[in-house]
Amino acid sequence: MGRVVVAGSINMDVVAAASRHPRIGETVAGSAVHYFPGGKGANQAVAAAKLNAPTTLIGRLGKDAFGGELRTFLAAQGVDLTYVQETSEAHTGTAVITIASADNTIVVVPGANALVTASDVAAAGLAKGDIAVSQFEIPLPAISAFFKRARAAGAMTILNPAPAIEFSRELLDLVDILILNETELGLLTKTELHDGDDHAGFIAAARSLPIGRDKIVCVTLGKRGVLALVNDEPLIVAGRAVEAVDTTGAGDCFVGAVAAQLADGKSIGDAIAYANVAASICVQRMGAAPSMPTKEEVEAIL
Repeated sequence: MGRVVVAGSINMDVVAAASRHPRIGETVAGSAVHYFPGGKGANQAVAAAKLNAPTTLIGRLGKDAFGGELRTFLAAQGVDLTYVQETSEAHTGTAVITIASADNTIVVVPGANALVTASDVAAAGLAKGDIAVSQFEIPLPAISAFFKRARAAGAMTILNPAPAIEFSRELLDLVDILILNETELGLLTKTELHDGDDHAGFIAAARSLPIGRDKIVCVTLGKRGVLALVNDEPLIVAGRAVEAVDTTGAGDCFVGAVAAQLADGKSIGDAIAYANVAASICVQRMGAAPSMPTKEEVEAIL
């Protein structure tokens, strides 16, 4: 079995629950506030680790109370933190999240995540059979260096381009599997996409990405499931009808689950179907990293 190696962000999520989202300039009374471990990198690493994949996280924490709490939590989930550094130059990454009717708005303050460098990712060895995962909450030069090392070692690369920003074709050429949601796909392809669009629109947009036809593109569609292009052929996995409580971290759960399944030698089709179920469990719980399901919970549904 290969390893899942995630280079990414580690945040403390400060979550405020309210009956609705405030309009600009408006104050809305909330019903609760919670502190949850999060950050896309940490979420994806926890998702993979809880599905029994050997998982290593590369990133940075501040030397502060949030940093200490996050390190304790991640270690308890079975994530290898050998390559998570502490820095006094910045605070631990923080996300301020408002949840209303299961939908969320998020403001992320990168903090120590912005200090992850190419030398940070060079420290962790990669090997054939490993799955290298990253997202856009750490600097792009670090991601490029990470994927170059993965490519040289024969490891598979997964990029979750979130939050969506402009990035180079050089980086895209280092990606084996691109996993993104409809909003990110629309931004990257400069296409107006909506939740209710038929699959043909998403397929056309995915095909317009400047990525080789031998690469895999997965578009997560929330409750509608997942649409993927595998060898340029559409693969559609229907969503599961569940009562969503908090969608924060659902996409990260999907990414981590796909990586865990591929590290275990599963096919991409099986990995996507498995991850779809895992994400449907995740949205039924509050929080990002703490909501990730175990292997036993996913297999009970399968």
